[in-house]
Amino acid sequence: MRLATLQQEKSLILYDADSLCDAVGSHQVQSALFTAAYWQRLGQITGEAPGRGNSLFIQPNPGGHQEWVLRRYLRGGLMAKLNRDQYLWTGRERTRAFAEMRLNTYLFESGLPVPRPIAAWVCRRGLTYEAALITQRIPDARALADYLNDPQISKEALRSLLISVGRMIRRFHDYCLDHVDLNARNILIDRQQRPWLIDLDRCRLRRPGAWQDANLNRLERSLHKFDPSVSVTPVFQGYRTTD
Repeated sequence: MRLATLQQEKSLILYDADSLCDAVGSHQVQSALFTAAYWQRLGQITGEAPGRGNSLFIQPNPGGHQEWVLRRYLRGGLMAKLNRDQYLWTGRERTRAFAEMRLNTYLFESGLPVPRPIAAWVCRRGLTYEAALITQRIPDARALADYLNDPQISKEALRSLLISVGRMIRRFHDYCLDHVDLNARNILIDRQQRPWLIDLDRCRLRRPGAWQDANLNRLERSLHKFDPSVSVTPVFQGYRTTD
C-alpha cells in the first residue's frame, strides 16, 4: 500500500494510492467521494449497513466486482441530539479518521483479517471537524449476529464458527489490538466461513493487560444480547488454541 495525503482547502484526505488508481478510474481524489450525494448522483449506491445509518455500500466502477463501504463518523446516544457529527480538533493525526486509517493499514499489511482501507477524509471547521472513512467491502459477508438466530445454521456449525472467532480474536490480541467495541455486529463472516474484524474507530495498540479480558467479556454480553441461550465456551476454546 502507498499512503498519500492531499489537502483541499479545509479538507484533508489520507488515501491508498494503489486502491484509488485501481478502483476509482475516472474519479478524482476529492472530498466529494466521501458524500452520499456524489454517489447518489452517479447511481452507484448499492445498499447500506444496519446501525445508525452512517454506512453506505457503493460500487466505484459500474459493472465491477469491488464494492466499498463509506462510513461517516456519527455520535450515538444522548450526545447525538446535541452534536451529531462534529469532533474536537486536536491535530490531523489525532482525528478519528486518520487514526483508524493508519491502524487499519498496519493490521491489513500484517496479514490480519480486516477490510482493506481505501481513504480517510477530515474537514476542519475551526475548533471542530467532521470525518468519514472508505474501506473495501468484504463480498457476501454477514454479521456474526445474523448467524445466532438463523434456523438454517446447525449447532455444530455455529460452534465451529465461534471457535474460529475465538482464534481470530487471539490473533488480534497477539498483535496488541484493543478493540473497544468488540460485538457481534463488528465481526463479519465471509462465504468461506472466515471471520473478519471491522470498525476500528477509537481502537488502539496496547501492551497486554486486563483489556484483553474486557474485550472478551464485551463480546460475551453482545452474543447473549442477540441469543441468550448461546454458549460462549467455543469462543474461549478457540482463543486458547495456539497454532
